[in-house]
Amino acid sequence: MNMNILLIEDEEKVANFISLGLKEEGYEVDIAYDGKKGLDLLRENTYNLILLDLMIPEIDGLELLKTIRSWGLDTPVLIITAKNTKEDVVKGLDTGSDDYLTKPFSFEELLARIRALLRRIKKQGVDILNYKELTLNPYTRKLKTPKGEIDLTEKEFMILELMIRNREKVLSRKDIAEYVWHNIQDTTNIVDVYVNFLRKKIEPLLEKRYIHTVRGMGYIFKEDENV
Repeated sequence: MNMNILLIEDEEKVANFISLGLKEEGYEVDIAYDGKKGLDLLRENTYNLILLDLMIPEIDGLELLKTIRSWGLDTPVLIITAKNTKEDVVKGLDTGSDDYLTKPFSFEELLARIRALLRRIKKQGVDILNYKELTLNPYTRKLKTPKGEIDLTEKEFMILELMIRNREKVLSRKDIAEYVWHNIQDTTNIVDVYVNFLRKKIEPLLEKRYIHTVRGMGYIFKEDENV
């Protein structure tokens, strides 16, 4: 599974250097050059890790961290900053960061910190998927909505997990069938049946539609828009 990292850093050269290095290591990286854009991306997407500079424009790093923790978002945060006094470190950790790396640092040290955080979170079993008003818990197989939780069967969960991880991208019936059933012959009918099961469970508790049929192609998971 690809690891998605959000890098919030206002120094463009630094951000591009880190992003390029992480991509070469196999990570997927989004960059926000200010706190407002960082919050926008966090509202729209799910990340495995956040790299956060404290001294960023629009909304500073500590305020951004307070905001996302107030949402209940427990994505691990590694602060990367030139602020290196004991007081700064304590503030960052008390606000909800998981680790703290001061500039300048070597790229190898950054990678080591990232790997350590991802291992720790994996051991803790934290891999909650969020999209818009929805939260999918892989360990209870429940979908949380503003109007309550929905229990999912194993196959329903697997389809929804695949859709949320690939949100706003078209998935063919073959893509879904191979992920859930592994190379079955008749992909169309069984995928359509289970997608309909999902729709009947989800849509009564939502004011918006999320699962859309893309004629002649498959399905796309996105917030209530015409495809």
